[in-house]
Amino acid sequence: MKFLIAGLGNIGPEYELTRHNIGFLTLDRIADLEKLDFAIGRLAYRAEWKYKGKTIILIKPTTYMNLSGKAVNYWLKEEKIQQENLLVVTDDIALPFGKLRMRGKGSNAGHNGLGNIDEVLGNQQYARLRFGVGGDFPRGKQVDYVLGQFPAGELAELPIYMDKAAEMIKGFCTIGIDRTMSQFNS
Repeated sequence: MKFLIAGLGNIGPEYELTRHNIGFLTLDRIADLEKLDFAIGRLAYRAEWKYKGKTIILIKPTTYMNLSGKAVNYWLKEEKIQQENLLVVTDDIALPFGKLRMRGKGSNAGHNGLGNIDEVLGNQQYARLRFGVGGDFPRGKQVDYVLGQFPAGELAELPIYMDKAAEMIKGFCTIGIDRTMSQFNS
Protein backbone atom coordinates (compact mmCIF):
# COMPACT_ATOMS: atom_id res chain seq x y z
CA MET A 1 0.00 0.00 0.00
CA LYS A 2 1.23 3.50 -0.90
CA PHE A 3 0.93 6.81 0.92
CA LEU A 4 1.73 10.38 -0.08
CA ILE A 5 2.96 12.73 2.63
CA ALA A 6 3.17 16.33 1.43
CA GLY A 7 5.09 18.75 3.63
CA LEU A 8 4.18 22.31 2.73
CA GLY A 9 6.66 25.16 2.54
CA ASN A 10 8.49 27.54 0.24
CA ILE A 11 11.73 26.82 -1.56
CA GLY A 12 14.77 29.04 -1.15
CA PRO A 13 17.23 29.73 1.66
CA GLU A 14 15.33 32.85 2.80
CA TYR A 15 12.38 30.60 3.81
CA GLU A 16 14.34 27.67 5.22
CA LEU A 17 13.72 28.05 8.97
CA THR A 18 10.45 29.99 8.81
CA ARG A 19 7.23 28.96 10.52
CA HIS A 20 5.53 28.53 7.14
CA ASN A 21 8.12 25.85 6.26
CA ILE A 22 7.33 23.49 9.14
CA GLY A 23 6.04 20.92 6.61
CA PHE A 24 9.40 20.89 4.82
CA LEU A 25 11.28 20.83 8.14
CA THR A 26 9.25 17.88 9.42
CA LEU A 27 9.92 15.82 6.28
CA ASP A 28 13.61 16.78 6.43
CA ARG A 29 13.66 15.49 10.03
CA ILE A 30 12.16 12.16 8.89
CA ALA A 31 14.70 11.96 6.07
CA ASP A 32 17.55 12.52 8.56
CA LEU A 33 16.22 9.92 11.02
CA GLU A 34 15.48 7.32 8.33
CA LYS A 35 18.59 8.03 6.18
CA LEU A 36 16.54 9.10 3.15
CA ASP A 37 17.63 11.44 0.37
CA PHE A 38 15.36 13.88 -1.41
CA ALA A 39 15.81 14.12 -5.17
CA ILE A 40 14.40 16.83 -7.39
CA GLY A 41 11.39 15.52 -9.26
CA ARG A 42 8.59 17.10 -11.21
CA LEU A 43 7.08 19.93 -9.11
CA ALA A 44 8.62 18.63 -5.86
CA TYR A 45 11.57 17.20 -4.02
CA ARG A 46 10.75 13.53 -3.50
CA ALA A 47 11.96 10.76 -1.22
CA GLU A 48 10.68 7.21 -0.84
CA TRP A 49 10.44 5.48 2.52
CA LYS A 50 9.64 1.84 3.21
CA TYR A 51 8.07 1.37 6.63
CA LYS A 52 6.33 -1.76 7.97
CA GLY A 53 5.45 -2.99 4.48
CA LYS A 54 4.16 0.41 3.34
CA THR A 55 5.64 2.61 0.63
CA ILE A 56 5.58 6.21 1.75
CA ILE A 57 6.32 8.94 -0.78
CA LEU A 58 7.46 12.18 0.86
CA ILE A 59 7.19 15.35 -1.22
CA LYS A 60 8.21 18.96 -0.64
CA PRO A 61 6.52 20.96 -3.44
CA THR A 62 8.76 23.34 -5.40
CA THR A 63 5.72 25.31 -6.56
CA TYR A 64 5.73 27.65 -3.55
CA MET A 65 3.03 27.45 -0.90
CA ASN A 66 0.21 29.06 -2.89
CA LEU A 67 0.42 26.46 -5.69
CA SER A 68 0.95 23.35 -3.56
CA GLY A 69 -2.11 21.65 -5.06
CA LYS A 70 -0.41 21.31 -8.43
CA ALA A 71 2.39 19.20 -6.95
CA VAL A 72 0.10 17.18 -4.66
CA ASN A 73 -2.25 16.34 -7.53
CA TYR A 74 0.62 15.41 -9.85
CA TRP A 75 2.21 13.00 -7.34
CA LEU A 76 -1.10 11.40 -6.37
CA LYS A 77 -1.63 10.55 -10.04
CA GLU A 78 2.01 9.70 -10.81
CA GLU A 79 2.26 7.28 -7.89
CA LYS A 80 -1.34 6.01 -8.28
CA ILE A 81 -2.16 6.85 -4.66
CA GLN A 82 -5.75 7.11 -3.46
CA GLN A 83 -6.71 10.45 -1.94
CA GLU A 84 -7.54 8.79 1.40
CA ASN A 85 -3.82 7.91 1.61
CA LEU A 86 -2.76 11.56 1.34
CA LEU A 87 -1.56 13.45 4.41
CA VAL A 88 -0.58 17.13 4.20
CA VAL A 89 1.74 18.54 6.89
CA THR A 90 1.29 22.27 7.39
CA ASP A 91 1.76 25.15 9.81
CA ASP A 92 -1.17 26.43 11.85
CA ILE A 93 -1.23 29.82 13.59
CA ALA A 94 -4.44 28.90 15.47
CA LEU A 95 -2.57 26.25 17.47
CA PRO A 96 0.01 27.05 20.17
CA PHE A 97 3.64 26.36 19.27
CA GLY A 98 4.34 22.62 19.19
CA LYS A 99 0.70 21.49 19.36
CA LEU A 100 -0.03 18.83 16.74
CA ARG A 101 -3.49 18.01 15.46
CA MET A 102 -4.44 15.47 12.79
CA ARG A 103 -7.77 15.66 10.98
CA GLY A 104 -9.31 13.50 8.27
CA LYS A 105 -10.72 16.49 6.39
CA GLY A 106 -11.71 20.06 7.00
CA SER A 107 -11.54 23.65 5.98
CA ASN A 108 -8.34 25.35 4.94
CA ALA A 109 -8.86 27.99 7.68
CA GLY A 110 -7.46 30.66 5.37
CA HIS A 111 -4.21 28.73 4.73
CA ASN A 112 -3.19 29.43 1.12
CA GLY A 113 -1.42 26.10 0.62
CA LEU A 114 -4.40 24.07 1.83
CA GLY A 115 -6.74 26.37 -0.12
CA ASN A 116 -4.90 25.62 -3.34
CA ILE A 117 -4.95 21.87 -2.64
CA ASP A 118 -8.73 22.10 -2.02
CA GLU A 119 -9.15 23.96 -5.31
CA VAL A 120 -7.03 21.56 -7.39
CA LEU A 121 -8.44 18.37 -5.86
CA GLY A 122 -11.97 19.79 -5.92
CA ASN A 123 -12.66 18.84 -2.30
CA GLN A 124 -11.38 18.94 1.28
CA GLN A 125 -11.54 15.17 1.79
CA TYR A 126 -7.89 14.56 2.65
CA ALA A 127 -6.00 14.23 5.91
CA ARG A 128 -3.90 17.01 7.31
CA LEU A 129 -1.45 17.24 10.17
CA ARG A 130 -1.52 20.77 11.52
CA PHE A 131 1.64 21.83 13.31
CA GLY A 132 1.09 24.70 15.74
CA VAL A 133 3.40 27.67 15.26
CA GLY A 134 1.50 30.02 17.58
CA GLY A 135 -0.20 33.25 16.64
CA ASP A 136 1.53 35.93 18.69
CA PHE A 137 1.62 38.73 16.13
CA PRO A 138 0.03 42.18 15.85
CA ARG A 139 -3.05 42.67 13.70
CA GLY A 140 -2.13 42.79 9.99
CA LYS A 141 1.28 41.17 10.52
CA GLN A 142 0.35 37.53 9.84
CA VAL A 143 2.48 37.26 6.69
CA ASP A 144 5.55 38.67 8.47
CA TYR A 145 4.95 36.23 11.31
CA VAL A 146 4.60 33.03 9.28
CA LEU A 147 7.50 34.02 7.02
CA GLY A 148 9.58 34.89 10.08
CA GLN A 149 12.23 32.69 11.66
CA PHE A 150 11.57 30.66 14.78
CA PRO A 151 13.07 32.30 17.88
CA ALA A 152 16.06 30.42 19.37
CA GLY A 153 14.03 28.84 22.20
CA GLU A 154 11.42 27.41 19.83
CA LEU A 155 14.10 26.31 17.34
CA ALA A 156 15.77 24.29 20.11
CA GLU A 157 12.45 22.57 20.93
CA LEU A 158 11.42 21.84 17.32
CA PRO A 159 13.05 18.37 17.09
CA ILE A 160 10.85 17.12 19.97
CA TYR A 161 7.68 18.12 18.12
CA MET A 162 8.94 17.03 14.71
CA ASP A 163 9.71 13.58 16.16
CA LYS A 164 6.14 13.40 17.48
CA ALA A 165 4.88 14.46 14.03
CA ALA A 166 6.97 11.65 12.50
CA GLU A 167 5.30 9.17 14.88
CA MET A 168 1.88 10.51 13.85
CA ILE A 169 2.80 10.11 10.17
CA LYS A 170 3.89 6.51 10.82
CA GLY A 171 0.59 5.92 12.61
CA PHE A 172 -1.43 7.37 9.73
CA CYS A 173 0.28 4.93 7.36
CA THR A 174 0.06 1.84 9.60
CA ILE A 175 -2.76 1.93 12.16
CA GLY A 176 -4.95 4.42 10.27
CA ILE A 177 -6.12 7.94 10.90
CA ASP A 178 -8.77 7.20 13.55
CA ARG A 179 -6.44 5.29 15.87
CA THR A 180 -3.65 7.82 15.27
CA MET A 181 -5.96 10.73 16.13
CA SER A 182 -7.20 9.07 19.32
CA GLN A 183 -3.62 8.24 20.34
CA PHE A 184 -2.01 11.62 19.59
CA ASN A 185 -4.64 14.39 19.41
CA SER A 186 -5.22 15.80 22.84
